[in-house]
Amino acid sequence: MFGISWSEFFMILLVGVLVVPARSWPDVARFLARLVKFVRELVWKITDASENIKNQIELEKPLDDLIKTTTDEMLDTFSEIKITRKTAKQKKSGRKKL
Repeated sequence: MFGISWSEFFMILLVGVLVVPARSWPDVARFLARLVKFVRELVWKITDASENIKNQIELEKPLDDLIKTTTDEMLDTFSEIKITRKTAKQKKSGRKKL
C-alpha cells in the first residue's frame, strides 16, 4: 500500500492516535472521510477521461486508415495518369519522327 508495509502503517496510526486529542477524533474522521471521497471522485474522473480518450483514439484510427488508403489511391491514380501521358507523348513524338 503506497510502498508502506502494514507495520509502518500501524505505527503511523498509533502515533496519530497518541498525538491527536480524543475530542478532535470526530473532526479528524470527517476530514479523512472527505479526503477519501475526494480521492475516489478524482480517480473516477481520471478513469472516465482515460476511457473517453481511448474511445476517441479507437474512433480516429479507422478514420486515419481511411484517409491513408484514400490518399494512397489518389496518388496511385495521379502517377498512372502521369505515366499514361508520358507514353502517349512518346508515341506521338515517335510518329512525327517517322
